[in-house]
Amino acid sequence: MVTRSSEEGPLGGGSDGRGLQFLEKREIRMIDEALGKLGEFGEVRLVVEKGRLRYVVTQRSYDALKWSPGQMA
Repeated sequence: MVTRSSEEGPLGGGSDGRGLQFLEKREIRMIDEALGKLGEFGEVRLVVEKGRLRYVVTQRSYDALKWSPGQMA
């Protein structure tokens, strides 16, 4: 799911409308690693500033119905 704030223009690049033009191989590897560590549930958010990837934010989630002790370690 892609979400955008009301201040963001196309491609999340800010109100100037430039957007993110491309990713470097290093950034793609970082995003791929973040996605691989999430498990079954989770979220990866990409923070773009001035048309460049600035932060990769990850959030893990756990299914409370399937949880077992030690799973969150």
